[in-house]
Amino acid sequence: MLLTTTENIGRDYEVLGMVDGGTVQSVNALKDIGAGLKNLVGGELRKYTEMQESSRAIATERMLQKANALGADAVIAIRYSSSAITQAASEVMAYGTAVKFK
Repeated sequence: MLLTTTENIGRDYEVLGMVDGGTVQSVNALKDIGAGLKNLVGGELRKYTEMQESSRAIATERMLQKANALGADAVIAIRYSSSAITQAASEVMAYGTAVKFK
């Protein structure tokens, strides 16, 4: 399946509808304590980076499942958003437009 952030894909298509996927993730308490210590000296918080990468992958997969259920050939105009749900948890959403090639 074609995934793209643009609407112009060089092919005619029929819009099937919006599809989305999301997840809320957190790191365990020990990793959270480690990240707090890392804040003191600066630098990348790798456990949080890994959590966000994993969250994006899960959200994308859930979006694709919905697109497949519609019989889509592609998802266009894909966007991602994230927000803090609590101090220790983050939500990631993936959304786009499912299309069928003509």
